[in-house]
Amino acid sequence: MSLESSSLQTLLDEALAATPPGRAVWVALSGGLDSSLLLTLAVEASRRHPRPLRALHVHHGLQAAADDFERHCHELCERLGAPLWVERVDVDVSGGEGLEGAARRARYAAFQRCLEAGDTLWLAQHRDDQAETFLLAALRGAGPRGVAAMPIERQQAGFRLVRPWLGVSRAALEAEAARRGLGWAEDPSNAEMIQDRNFLRHRVMPALRERWPEAGAALARSAELAGEADGLLDEFAAEDLERLGGDPGRLAIEHLMMLSTARRRLLIRHCSSRLGLSLPPARRLDSLLDQLEARRDAEVRIVWKGAEARVWRKALYLMAPPVPLPLAWRAEWDGRSPLVTPLGEFHMNLVREGGSPASLMLAPRLGGERLRLSGRGRRDLKRLLQELDVPPWQRDRAWVAWHGESVVALGGPEGWLALAEGWRAP
Repeated sequence: MSLESSSLQTLLDEALAATPPGRAVWVALSGGLDSSLLLTLAVEASRRHPRPLRALHVHHGLQAAADDFERHCHELCERLGAPLWVERVDVDVSGGEGLEGAARRARYAAFQRCLEAGDTLWLAQHRDDQAETFLLAALRGAGPRGVAAMPIERQQAGFRLVRPWLGVSRAALEAEAARRGLGWAEDPSNAEMIQDRNFLRHRVMPALRERWPEAGAALARSAELAGEADGLLDEFAAEDLERLGGDPGRLAIEHLMMLSTARRRLLIRHCSSRLGLSLPPARRLDSLLDQLEARRDAEVRIVWKGAEARVWRKALYLMAPPVPLPLAWRAEWDGRSPLVTPLGEFHMNLVREGGSPASLMLAPRLGGERLRLSGRGRRDLKRLLQELDVPPWQRDRAWVAWHGESVVALGGPEGWLALAEGWRAP
């Protein structure tokens, strides 16, 4: 057995031994050389470290050869005795991320559908892939997180995503596949220069290696160092967030402005990541920073894909775009059952002071409704929401509880906001 072969198997043995016993290990199987070899050696490793091992093939349907990829995967898995799952996906390119990005999004959605919490997914990406990803990110002007490229391991929607061969060269994989006489399905699109990654792979990287033979390893090492730097920056941002109160969705502008501009950028990106939001593009982030000291009554709202930022009452709010309550929504409610609304399910109660049940109707706030408060008389709900300091973007998400012709409560996504005289929330 060659040194390269031993090293490849050792990496898989170590990765497999690190997975919890009884939890499934999945191999993302495209049908190409890298993933076919990964599955082949993973099956051997699973005999030494018994774990449930499964292969997962995502059928994108983007080219005529897609059925050939699936056929190869079936044949390989049958030969190896590995169970195969095939997920067919529709690649939606309307999101603006391009074909490659849209296919990646569809692929990861398929992973999430198949894997259960605690499972592990192995990807066959290697050092040359890492070098290409580093260059692509650098050419987009990415910062440390972008040029850090692909981590060896990370959590993804409850499962572990592992790239056990990320430090191995493509040449080592090709040599092992040749030694074993392994067959694979060649993707004809890999030769098309229209894709940026293919252009780097076939035109740029060979030229770099001609001048600097270790270019791939050097670029991958730079990605690793960028990852370390990004980790340190994340720790600094976490410390700043703690000093500012610890809530990533609400930052006091007074304290935010005490930080340098670079640290403000870092903290906002960190908070966006903590909230599961996409990171703001550079121009949107610049615009947001310029408006942090807007006057108190200014309507500041900066939007980017899947997220938005608002400045209100001397605080910066980061959030997913809030969905208003549909004006046509109505629901009968007994005041005790789980409260199901278009905004989610909430467990709240509403009864008369004496505790007797009531038949209620829930509806969105349309305007003009009034609520009789104990000791304060009847209050217009619009004015009451302002008095309660409910942010403007949450006011369209408030609902009204009616008992007959009377408004008896005002609620929102976080719970009851106000109750009428004679009513309580036990």
